[in-house]
Amino acid sequence: MAPLGLILVSSALLAGVWAAGPQTLRVTTIKEEPYTMSKGSELEGFCIDLLSAVSKKLDFKYDIHLVKDGRYGQTDDSGNWNGMIGEVVRGEADIAVAPLTLLAKRETAVDMSKPFMQTGLSFILIKDLASDDSQFLSLLNLFSTEMWMGVLVAYLLTSVCIFFVSRISPSEWEQPEKENNCFTLSHSFWYTMGALTLQGAGPHPKALSGRVITAVWWLFSLVLLACYFANLSLWLHSDSQQLSIKSFEDLANQNLIEYGTIKDSSSLAFFKNSNNPTYHRIYEHIKEAQSYSLTAEEGFRRAQKGNYAFIGESVSLDLAVARYCNLTRAPEIIGMRGYSIAAPLGSTLLKNISVAILRLSESGELDYFRSKWWASSCVAKNGKSAPLKPSSLKGIYLLLALGLGLGLFLALMELAAKSRKIANTQQKSCCSVMSAELSQRFRGGEVTSPEPSEKSKA
Repeated sequence: MAPLGLILVSSALLAGVWAAGPQTLRVTTIKEEPYTMSKGSELEGFCIDLLSAVSKKLDFKYDIHLVKDGRYGQTDDSGNWNGMIGEVVRGEADIAVAPLTLLAKRETAVDMSKPFMQTGLSFILIKDLASDDSQFLSLLNLFSTEMWMGVLVAYLLTSVCIFFVSRISPSEWEQPEKENNCFTLSHSFWYTMGALTLQGAGPHPKALSGRVITAVWWLFSLVLLACYFANLSLWLHSDSQQLSIKSFEDLANQNLIEYGTIKDSSSLAFFKNSNNPTYHRIYEHIKEAQSYSLTAEEGFRRAQKGNYAFIGESVSLDLAVARYCNLTRAPEIIGMRGYSIAAPLGSTLLKNISVAILRLSESGELDYFRSKWWASSCVAKNGKSAPLKPSSLKGIYLLLALGLGLGLFLALMELAAKSRKIANTQQKSCCSVMSAELSQRFRGGEVTSPEPSEKSKA
């Protein structure tokens, strides 16, 4: 009977476990874009997607709520923890899923998982206050590479067309057997370059076809130079107003703009506890000037107004740059750390959560969540002029192409009219006369010696 009773007890226990179903965890989080945001009566964001993915892998249900005091977790004067860390310590939540920075002090109060995101400290400020040093080739950057290639192709084609027209047109070269053509290939390139630089280089074309091409090229050059100098003026104006601040060293060594971070945050604690003189000087300045921000959003707003640099986690700053197009993040990142999920000390669930996070990272799901919630809404426009592209001047390129085509057509018509006149006089075919004229003009004006007459033979 004992074995039978044991079987019955085991069956009852298994039935109870089956009836209970997956474990339901109490999850605390904090509202911060894009980690956790309100969408009607529900929540969405990076952390919500992360929590959903982890729960599917570990087969648990969860009830999520926002932290009551709106804080991440610090100790007060009496040594008690507040925020999400406090709720986990007091047993009000089983886990905390939020951008919680992995810190040694927090590890003494709770257990923290493998980081699901790497970050560090940086700062954002308005773009006019963060400029790159002038580059040697900055004058070339006013036009895009495609634009410079387009100008080069236009220059070469125009020069070659002027050379062809000066050879073909009888008005330009009336007697190729007696006269030299001044528009050689080298002079055609020189003439076109002179027009491009608004200097001029004579002699000028005499034929209508040549004048059509040069007139269109002058117009093209005028528009091109106007666009270049407009971009140059905007670049010089914006560059003269900029203060180069690209590192925390630059930030600490200037007194033109204010800077700060969130009060009682891990970012402020980093500067407070740092042995680096520059970082400690930053903390002393923030403390003396009381240049704190209550929230990250307040810091972003102050940075947009100018004369303020907001210090924070680089991933949060990247989001601000993606949302507010007049802000930029400094390239320097210090104090690398990670965001982790917090659980009570000795939690058996945390090991499985860490494994699930690693699997999500290896499968690329964490990268997908990052690209999903950090998508930029900015169009490339700022204080500095963007490099000009050929599409911006497609009209003038089209006009130049039509002018070149018209010039060549007129030159051929002029030669055809002369050939027809000669053909009528000599009773020859117009096509044969025109072919001979073209051959003679492109041989450089050489004339075949005529056969001796009957009198000379005698």
